[in-house]
Amino acid sequence: MKIYVSNLAFGVADADLESLFAEHGAVTSAKVIMDRETGRSRGFGFVEMANDDEGNNAIRNLNNQSIENRNISVSIAKDKSQLGGGGSFGSGGNSSYKKRW
Repeated sequence: MKIYVSNLAFGVADADLESLFAEHGAVTSAKVIMDRETGRSRGFGFVEMANDDEGNNAIRNLNNQSIENRNISVSIAKDKSQLGGGGSFGSGGNSSYKKRW
């Protein structure tokens, strides 16, 4: 089960995230997402847990908990295809961009 964690304090590292979730079950991976340009945390990350029951338990117990003085938000991660929107430049509905060719 892939879990999305947001509102992380900027000092939270991968190992911190892993140990937090390991209290609730077996963690396959834990990754805090970093900004490419600055190298700083973007304030969110992903945790993968081997067992769905343990993952759901972690979500219930950790959602809205205060970690480093910030209430984190924990939920099941959505696939990129479920997020919608996005796309490439100029591909959206009312875009004023017009192809020249």
